[in-house]
Amino acid sequence: MTPSNRNLFAPGLAALVFCSTACMVGPRYRRPSMPAPPAYGEALPEGWKQAQPTDGVLRGKWWEAYRDTTLNALEDQVVISNQNVLAAEAQYRAAQAAVRVARAGLFPSIDASPSVTGARTPSLGNNVSSGVHGVFTLPVEVTYAADLWGSIRRTVAANTAVAQATAAQLEDVRLLFHSELASDYFQLRGLDSDSQLLQDTSSSYEQFLKLTKDRYDSGVASMGDVAQAQAQLETTRAQLTDLGVQRAQFVHAVSVLIGKAPAGFSIPPSPLNSIPPVTPAGVPSALLERRPDIAAAERQVAAANEQIGIAKAALYPAVTLSAGAGDESTIVRLLAGPGYIWSLGAQLSQNLFDKGKRRAQVSLTEAQYQGTVANYRQTVLSAFQQVEDELAALRILADESAIQDRAVAAAEESLKISTSQYEGGVTSYLQVITSQTISQDNQRAAVNIQTRRMVASVALIQALGGGWDVSQLPPG
Repeated sequence: MTPSNRNLFAPGLAALVFCSTACMVGPRYRRPSMPAPPAYGEALPEGWKQAQPTDGVLRGKWWEAYRDTTLNALEDQVVISNQNVLAAEAQYRAAQAAVRVARAGLFPSIDASPSVTGARTPSLGNNVSSGVHGVFTLPVEVTYAADLWGSIRRTVAANTAVAQATAAQLEDVRLLFHSELASDYFQLRGLDSDSQLLQDTSSSYEQFLKLTKDRYDSGVASMGDVAQAQAQLETTRAQLTDLGVQRAQFVHAVSVLIGKAPAGFSIPPSPLNSIPPVTPAGVPSALLERRPDIAAAERQVAAANEQIGIAKAALYPAVTLSAGAGDESTIVRLLAGPGYIWSLGAQLSQNLFDKGKRRAQVSLTEAQYQGTVANYRQTVLSAFQQVEDELAALRILADESAIQDRAVAAAEESLKISTSQYEGGVTSYLQVITSQTISQDNQRAAVNIQTRRMVASVALIQALGGGWDVSQLPPG
């Protein structure tokens, strides 16, 4: 290359590099529109209020609102030991690494391949003698793929969006298992309340059995009454024993959620005595920022949009710039002085015929983009439904709990009357058994409703995003 040619090549190379950062083909990303109602249609439970977007938003460890130290200790172990959470964290780290891999394409690649070779040459005349000559080569080559149409930049943007989606999915996994642990824990505590109720009932039935036997010994009651009292007591004991199966399953489930083997893990019994905390629902539009699964779906839309640009960039020529320099000398000459070599070049490549493959790739990415938009909108609709479902459950269960409490009180009063009448000889023991059964069924129904209220409360917090918002996504 002559000096004049080199003077023309350098400005052209600079202009090409400038253009490589200025041109991009493909659509600009716009977040898909998704209309949100101004408020939730489901009425809130009595005493609750419709919160504004930032009014009392859940923060951090939402489970602490239940004021249960055992639950708090268990929840703290989910992030540390739950294997599903750890797997999601590994996927997020892999996505971050993919961003770094893609970003490396924006920079030149520098390669060096030094070599030493030796050769024996024969005598070629009076001035050239035979012998062994060593050749030392030290080439360094710089290669740069000019990003004329934005393919590399869009690849970086796509991988960044995927990494952000993976980060949101990680938070969704954490929320899922924190919520599942809380739900299992409250169902476990509901079983403990059931067990306490059946234990108290068994103690009461033992007293009735003794009373019936005494009355039989006195000739007042029949052996049939004694048999009925004995059967009722044993039935209750069997129900109490059967609860152990469900309790063991919930304990085992909790142990796996915190990453521990079920063997040797235990949770001391404790009845369920708490009520659901008030959880601000916010407005529906705020849900788009508070749900990690919605954020993940939106970031997947952004990544799919970049794939369209990458596919369209493949329709245009690719330009690769290269420059090389080095030294090539014999060992003897290397000691006397180096022999420099250099080169500059540019390569243009363009596919001339592929039977419509690249245009089909564009159509493919456009269809995939439309699919991610539909998935995003469906995720938003499902989120609205989940919040409405849990608000309805909490409201209805609160009303049902109040009604059930009255039913429990009436059943207990009926049992007292039946007991007094039986002791006075006015009625048979069958009436007592009927009243006892009604009382026990109503008390267990009350426990069941209370458990369902706690589980619905956890589900509402999960549906609201557990205090997470999109500001916690890693930057692009």
